[in-house]
Amino acid sequence: MEVSDAQAVEIPSVEQASKTLVELEKNVSSVLLGKEQVLRWTIASVVAGGHVLLEDVPGVGKTTLALAMAKSLGLEFRRIQFTSDLLPGDIVGVSVYAAETGEFSFRPGPIFAGLVLADEINRTTPRTQSALLEAMSEGSVSVDDKTRALPEPFVVIATQNPLDHHGTYPLPESQLDRFLIRLGVGYPERSVERSILLDRRLTEPVEELEAVMEANELGSLQRAAAQVQVDESVVDLIMAVVEATREHPRVRIGVSPRGALAAVRLVRAMALMDGRDYAIPDDALEIFVPCLAHRLSLKSGHQDRATAEALIESILGEVEIPT
Repeated sequence: MEVSDAQAVEIPSVEQASKTLVELEKNVSSVLLGKEQVLRWTIASVVAGGHVLLEDVPGVGKTTLALAMAKSLGLEFRRIQFTSDLLPGDIVGVSVYAAETGEFSFRPGPIFAGLVLADEINRTTPRTQSALLEAMSEGSVSVDDKTRALPEPFVVIATQNPLDHHGTYPLPESQLDRFLIRLGVGYPERSVERSILLDRRLTEPVEELEAVMEANELGSLQRAAAQVQVDESVVDLIMAVVEATREHPRVRIGVSPRGALAAVRLVRAMALMDGRDYAIPDDALEIFVPCLAHRLSLKSGHQDRATAEALIESILGEVEIPT
């Protein structure tokens, strides 16, 4: 997502950006215990200007991750609970008639926030799911034939239950493709869960979390990530994997050019997090599964996360890795 000149601050050096991102990671990990890799991918996605889809069973920390990110980044946080009776206007807002003035005034919906948690997005109908599409891709919404800009930066972290749960509506492919990454949080390790049970009191630790930066600083980090150099060898590796998905006998529709561009954006953010102004093949290898698996449409019709991720892993075992 582009950051306007009015909201941009000076672009930090690679060293400054990496130091800030380490502080961000440390701050969030203080309340999201034992999920270092999930947190690393989430931060990279936000720095790349993307949106995150968290798919897992209830109660494993998806909401905690979203709220902790919002607090740490200094962003206004809004949560939308998706249900079967939710309407598009409940998300983007509605025009309300004022009898005293005889005019309509726009009442913004909860989508007008810096970080929006779209909770259980696959529990609502496709019509309501699509209300997020323009917001996520364009950074704006259209109501009553008028386009209204959303805050900058703007981040969506959506959660969904596994597709075999009762009362779920699979996200359309066009909606899935708008998420930069899809992640599973998973159950915590036994030792981590034990410490949570021993230490947790009446209040949630995430409620006491302090910001490590101001909202406009995220825009500067996004601009710094966009300047990271991606060597031809890294691009060739991304292309090899993308083309392999299009030619695979088990795949109906492979990764699109938009998906390839998403991988490049995420690779740049991973390099910045590691304190480099250039990307290496290992950056790409780290992000292929969460970035590309949800963009596949399989011939079998099984669109579960495990199947798609296993297929990407098998492709990675066959392509030539540059050194």
